[in-house]
Amino acid sequence: MSATTTSPSPQSAQAPTSAIDRFFHITERGSTIAREVRGGFVTFFAMAYILVLNPLILSATSDVSSTAIASGTAAVAGIMTILMGLVANFPMGMAAGLGINAMVAYTLVGMNGMTYADAMGLIIIEGVIILVLVLTGFREAVFKAVPAYLKTAISVGIGLFIALIGLINAKVVGPGGTPLELGLGGSLQGWPVLVFLFGLFLIVVLYVRQVKGAILIGILCSTVVAVVIEAVAHLGAYHAEDNPTGWSLSVPALSGSPLSLPDFSTFFQFSILGSIEKVGIVSVVLLVFSLMLADFFDTMGTMVAVGSEAGLLDEQGNPPRTREILVIDSLSAVAGGVGGVSSNTSYVESASGVGEGARTGLASVVTGVLFLASMFLAPLVTMVPYEAATPALVIVGFLMMMQVTEIDWKRPEIALPAFITIIMMPFSYSITNGIGAGFIAFLIVQIARGKVKEVHLLMWLTSILFVVYFTLQPIKAILGIG
Repeated sequence: MSATTTSPSPQSAQAPTSAIDRFFHITERGSTIAREVRGGFVTFFAMAYILVLNPLILSATSDVSSTAIASGTAAVAGIMTILMGLVANFPMGMAAGLGINAMVAYTLVGMNGMTYADAMGLIIIEGVIILVLVLTGFREAVFKAVPAYLKTAISVGIGLFIALIGLINAKVVGPGGTPLELGLGGSLQGWPVLVFLFGLFLIVVLYVRQVKGAILIGILCSTVVAVVIEAVAHLGAYHAEDNPTGWSLSVPALSGSPLSLPDFSTFFQFSILGSIEKVGIVSVVLLVFSLMLADFFDTMGTMVAVGSEAGLLDEQGNPPRTREILVIDSLSAVAGGVGGVSSNTSYVESASGVGEGARTGLASVVTGVLFLASMFLAPLVTMVPYEAATPALVIVGFLMMMQVTEIDWKRPEIALPAFITIIMMPFSYSITNGIGAGFIAFLIVQIARGKVKEVHLLMWLTSILFVVYFTLQPIKAILGIG
């Protein structure tokens, strides 16, 4: 089987041969255990950067140990990703959400004396509210109210978004004289960029040659090349001024023992009511609203993208076991607060594992086990630099972009909201912003067409909430909230 995204039909597959196969419906979904394992490995390597990045962000404005945050990040991600596999049988990894952790570090901690524990309390409150919305059926109802073509646009937009993430993390594009430019000063420079290009074109060659495990092979080979280059050239870590051609985030070198003992001192270090005492109930409501809306719709977009790439969506664009997926995602937010590592959410990088062949929750179990193992093998995990892992994101971006043909571009009432959804994700660097802009555009188009009565009530509600979300700073200014 090639490393494509097309699954063989269940009818043509062989009958299940093991308990694992039957439990995860592997054969039924046109996959194999080997493909699921490969997909799980690829998803882990595509997500592993969070083990380094989350501690860097969360420890920047607090006295919390970065080592403890790293251990907690791995533990919570491992447990919740395994639950995603076992309960929802969906190939999607969970870990501390980027953006939300930055909000914790640079907005919540220190606001009117608010502590790290207070911030984690807000994360728990937000997670509990979302869980209630899932259990009451509201979150699932909102998801199902979204027109199918907008779901397709969300998937395509995420494809462009993660491709841009890959290019930026590898320093192939970056800020410059224009908002973005090629490399550094308009030119590709440095060995790390060469490693990225080597991995990218190796995966391209293997993919078009229909080689099994193309993405995983690309990541591993690129890592080996990076380790050799670092051993010879001693490039060190990237620094904008002192070392602009260094490695992004992780240096591919091992110093000391490959084993380390985890530190769980961040667990249960939270305060539920502390934030109310520090900033007041109105501020808490607005802060929780911001956290909740990002979590609420990021996951919706991610599960559409992953499900579409895996061929698991029904005719309305809904994945199987939608409620179970959303329940685990909501519990992950709570678990992130309890673990003291910020809200955990679904990772769009999971699409890279799907691109490798993953179709079931077994891949998630493999990814989760690797996260748990990384608590003890952190030095080895961090040897995989961005430049070796991010080519997978660009390739998966291409695979997801192929779905753009499913949108009827000859009908402006469909094409315009879809277009705005697609472009706003990479251009604003946010899945949530893209979804929100698309929802508002959809509503405006329907009003212009005189089709107000055909708009689902939940689309009205979520569009209005997005208007509030996009104007939150002016609202805070009007209310006199810092």
